[in-house]
This record gives sequence, C-alpha cells and structure tokens, in this order.
Amino acid sequence: MPKITYITPRDGARHVVEFTPGDDIMTTAVNNDIPGIEGECGGEMNCGTCHVWVGEGERDKFGEVDWDEEAMLDILDDRRPESRLGCQLKLDSQLDGITVTVATEEA
Repeated sequence: MPKITYITPRDGARHVVEFTPGDDIMTTAVNNDIPGIEGECGGEMNCGTCHVWVGEGERDKFGEVDWDEEAMLDILDDRRPESRLGCQLKLDSQLDGITVTVATEEA
C-alpha cells in the first residue's frame, strides 16, 4: 500500500499512514486520526478544517487551485503559497511517499 506522511508542527511528529488510491488527503487523515485535520464539512470546501501545506517539490503533482478552493483558502488566517485543502487533493499510487504539513496544528 502507498503511504503519506503528515507532519504536525505543534509537536513535530511525523505520522506515516497507508492510503487507498482514489481517496483524498483529508479522508485519509480523518480515517487515521491525524491531529488537526477535522474535515467538518465532509469535503464540500465550506470549513477549511483540512488545510495543509504542500511542499514546493510536491505541489505540481496536484492540479491547480480552482476558484472555489481559492475562495475558501482566502479566508484562512494561516494561508501560505503552499496552502491547499486536503479534500481537494486526490491521492494515487504515484504519490507514494508524499509529505504534507497540517496547517491547523501550527504551534
């Protein structure tokens, strides 16, 4: 099974979990109890509780930010150039080993 690493800045922990290709970063985090990822809206881009930072070398592995995601990201206090909503980032086996940082867990 392919794996993804979630970094939680508050404690510096690295959470390495397996993912099912076709799931998204938010669903995988929620299913594995990753701290700081809530997914309160269930992936409807209405809450921002799946906000992650995707490293520069890995950002191009996902599509461009669309208008709806951009609008949601704009209201987040901790938005950065590498900000994405985990619910919009589909995982496939080619992303095995990817690392994201949980933005909502920042100390």
